[in-house]
Amino acid sequence: MEIAGDVGLSHTTVSRVVARYEAEGMAALAPRRRGRRAGEQRALSPEQEAAIQRLICDKRPEQLKMDFALWSRAAVMLLIEREYGLRLHVRSVGKYLSRWGFTPQKPLQRAYEQSPQAVREWLDDTYPGIAARAKAEGGEIHWGDETALVNTDVRGRSDAPKGKRPVTMAIGGTRQKLSMIVSVTNQGKVRWMIIDGAFNHEKLIEFFESLIRDTDRKVFLILDNLGVHHCKPVKAWLAEHTGQMELFYLPSYSPELNPEERLNADLKHVISRKVPMRTKAKLLAAAKDHMTIVASEPHRVKAYFQDPRVKYAA
Repeated sequence: MEIAGDVGLSHTTVSRVVARYEAEGMAALAPRRRGRRAGEQRALSPEQEAAIQRLICDKRPEQLKMDFALWSRAAVMLLIEREYGLRLHVRSVGKYLSRWGFTPQKPLQRAYEQSPQAVREWLDDTYPGIAARAKAEGGEIHWGDETALVNTDVRGRSDAPKGKRPVTMAIGGTRQKLSMIVSVTNQGKVRWMIIDGAFNHEKLIEFFESLIRDTDRKVFLILDNLGVHHCKPVKAWLAEHTGQMELFYLPSYSPELNPEERLNADLKHVISRKVPMRTKAKLLAAAKDHMTIVASEPHRVKAYFQDPRVKYAA
């Protein structure tokens, strides 16, 4: 009782400490972890946890008829309640997600109109067939795409005091725009043409002609399904140059399958981080400078093909 009074513990607690000492010695008095053991007394069983993880990985909330665009703690909380009748606190759901290794991430954007079956056919059959033909005929595969460059596209972040939004870039009131068509190969080759004005079939055919002039091999060019790629003048030109070029089309609404999109993103990232170009001439010069650098660095172009979504074409 005297010890309990001196150290501020109860008589029962002191008696237990003395009993542990008598049974095991000083080692028994080492500090121990308090509270529940890991995994003990959780609301969800291991089987239930695994099932919730599969649903989050395989389905979007809307596919489960839930009024959420993305998986958040609130969405997962509602999912658990709906599946197992357990209403957890949103903080507890956050702990579950952290324990599972789930972190908030920017989702991939995919068009509703995209056909998963068409994508599978492209990856499993169509593209391997194109690659086999190109190898057999001694040709080279080019991935092409068009993009627009504007002088009002400002991206990125700028440091400033907390709570005070920075205004560090003054953008001119006149919007300047250029178009560009580019093709890349998995060997690091880049061919590009900047267009001041509307992109149409005449510009596309001009680009085709520059591609076949640049090589003595047949060009297997892969493009998306933009309307100008299917127009009659383009088909007529291709019919006259079957030995020099053949055109193939990606599945509809599937830009993520095109390695050239990585070059577009690279270019726009660099252009947008420069001081805004108030004239079209400066925008044109900046685009030419960057494309000249990219064209001189085959390893940089090959790196575009290392993106997991387009590595099939590497």
